[in-house]
Amino acid sequence: MTSAEEFPGTSHARVLVATAVPAERDAVARAFTLRGRTAPPHDVPLPGLTLRRAPGHDLLAAGVGPALAAASTAGALTAATLAGAPYDLVVCAGIAGGFQPGAPVGSLVVADEITAADLGADTADGFVPVTALGFGTVTHRPPQTLVRDAAAATGAATGTVLTVSTVTGTAARAAELRGRHPRALAEAMEGFGVAEAAALHGVPVLEIRAVSNPVGPRDRAAWRIGDALAALTEAFGKLAPVLESWNRHDRTD
Repeated sequence: MTSAEEFPGTSHARVLVATAVPAERDAVARAFTLRGRTAPPHDVPLPGLTLRRAPGHDLLAAGVGPALAAASTAGALTAATLAGAPYDLVVCAGIAGGFQPGAPVGSLVVADEITAADLGADTADGFVPVTALGFGTVTHRPPQTLVRDAAAATGAATGTVLTVSTVTGTAARAAELRGRHPRALAEAMEGFGVAEAAALHGVPVLEIRAVSNPVGPRDRAAWRIGDALAALTEAFGKLAPVLESWNRHDRTD
């Protein structure tokens, strides 16, 4: 079980990295191996989930979709708080579809807005977000300084990353989403759920995505999942110093 005694005298930020599936988690973990960290990652079992602990970072395959990602992230955040070693930052990471031409296949995107694209109601006049119905929120905004530093370190583009419960599979829906969210660069399924969990715990959130395919018609022959996972590993090799130096208590934006 995690305890504060596992982190004596650490000067680095405590970071939780949440991905959807183990392949994405392992791509992130490889970055720490390539950086020559002395302690190999090891698994830490928690109720209902397992963390993979690398130096300074806990990695979580949180599950596919916003609901499971939120539940798993909340469980990890709660366990860390109860153990007296709360996280300073949560990062949602993985591969994603990219809106063309702003996010070509193989590129990186850092979210300056994490938005639930299909949380709301369909009406005769079009889609209405849940906020217009008088409930909740649809957007979380990561700290501006952290977004800027992460983008500078990795060469990523910055813009909105949409969270959807149904992946886009047609050109018409891609155009509809871009019409409602003109700054959207990527689409994935977990970011908003991870951000909701982090917000409930008062922990800042960041989302970074490597683009594996264009948003639109599902052409599996055009997907470059291996290339995107390799880009994610490379990105975290560059991003790790930014995350480790993050101190949420010193940042006001």
